[in-house]
Amino acid sequence: MKLRVLSDYPAIVVLFIWMLGPLIATIYYSLIRYNLLNPRIKGFAGIENYEFLLTDFVFTDSIYNSIQLLGSIIGITVVLGLLISYLLDQDLYGGRLLQLVIISPFFVMPTVSALIWKNLLMHPVNGYFTYLLGLFGLPPIDWFADIPLGSIIIIVSWNWLPFAVLVFITAQQSMSLEIKEASKMDGAGHLAFFFQIYLPHLGKAIGAVVMIQMIFHLNIFAEIFTTTTGGPGTQTTNLAFLVYRKALLDFDIGGASAGGIISIVFANIVAIFLLRMIAKNMNSD
Repeated sequence: MKLRVLSDYPAIVVLFIWMLGPLIATIYYSLIRYNLLNPRIKGFAGIENYEFLLTDFVFTDSIYNSIQLLGSIIGITVVLGLLISYLLDQDLYGGRLLQLVIISPFFVMPTVSALIWKNLLMHPVNGYFTYLLGLFGLPPIDWFADIPLGSIIIIVSWNWLPFAVLVFITAQQSMSLEIKEASKMDGAGHLAFFFQIYLPHLGKAIGAVVMIQMIFHLNIFAEIFTTTTGGPGTQTTNLAFLVYRKALLDFDIGGASAGGIISIVFANIVAIFLLRMIAKNMNSD
């Protein structure tokens, strides 16, 4: 027994280093002056990198954009996901094929989907949206200049809507046929059934979708990098892109590390809030 425990130590040590090594390194770099363009800038900085970052208007904009992206994408995907999953639960002709078509965008890589939307759909000259607007005599929209953050929200929502639909479809299959038949016999319409039976039944599934999307959408990067590169100005710069800009455009490793630590703290605050909310929902059930 002792030999078995001792043999597990190397794996535990490797796992410990693999998990905490990068975090410790990031904390270390966030406390020193480290600029790749100017090696003369060095030494212990203390909380100087954090003070500079927290007083920078770009950081404030990135927090605001991160929250706006998070709330908008989750709201759109949850609401539309519930409506689509409810429609797919009805006896529709070609429902299986329609379900496959709706779920398919989830398997498209974020960079590929961003390029499709940027060059094929939202292009201000040759895009399909411009063509459709022209049919009604409306002027074209330069999506990534006029409504850049809204464009990012549309792209990411399109990519993640199938995930919400898939989870809700799976959750609704656990609803017994007796409940559906009883509601029909009681004369419940679609609205009454949706709000009084369907939504309460999918409560835990909604919580799971919100929590998983919250984890991923705090680090949206590929869509921003491919379409707007954080602009115009700072209109689409979130925390993840701010860290990238600090590290690989400004070459300020200390400032980028400080931004990474702040992002970790922000993500943990959001995660704790979500876990408590979901736990409360599960206990109430």
